[in-house]
Amino acid sequence: MAFDYLKHMTCGMDKHALFDELMMTYGRDVWNYAYFITKRKELAEDISQDVFVKAYEHLDSFRGGSSIKSWLLSITRNTALDYLKTAWMRRVQLFPSWFRQDFQRSAESEWFGSEEKNRIWSLVLELPRKQREVLILFAHYRLSMKEIAELLDISEGTVKSRLHRARQSVGSSLSENAEERSERL
Repeated sequence: MAFDYLKHMTCGMDKHALFDELMMTYGRDVWNYAYFITKRKELAEDISQDVFVKAYEHLDSFRGGSSIKSWLLSITRNTALDYLKTAWMRRVQLFPSWFRQDFQRSAESEWFGSEEKNRIWSLVLELPRKQREVLILFAHYRLSMKEIAELLDISEGTVKSRLHRARQSVGSSLSENAEERSERL
């Protein structure tokens, strides 16, 4: 959905309806990005709420220099990094929530439906934050190199370099895992 009309908002528009529309459209993306940065479900929920509160407060100041998605992801990134910088987060290292399962599916369904996907996601989550972030923004959110560079405030060359290293790391890890499985058989 295009939110081009945000640039031309007037006082007469229903800010609450517009905000609800943004939450419905981008809520999942904001939560996922917060999770990719923090690797914690509970923290991603807190960050998502904070992001939409900040977006609501500054909705009328959106200039339209980037897409609304990039704007929200930028707020998400800054909020997540602020959370990670707090003294409490630096002192307390919680057990990563992605190891836990919130629900049980049949073993057969779990095996056939998600083993490979889970393995890839766990490899992505093990990447250093800078590489993980660029890979997620490019592959999952389908942002261009230019949009990623603007969002992260780095050069396009740095984006390309980090993306290359991230792909290389995941690819080599997948190759190593495949070799280990074939040796066991």
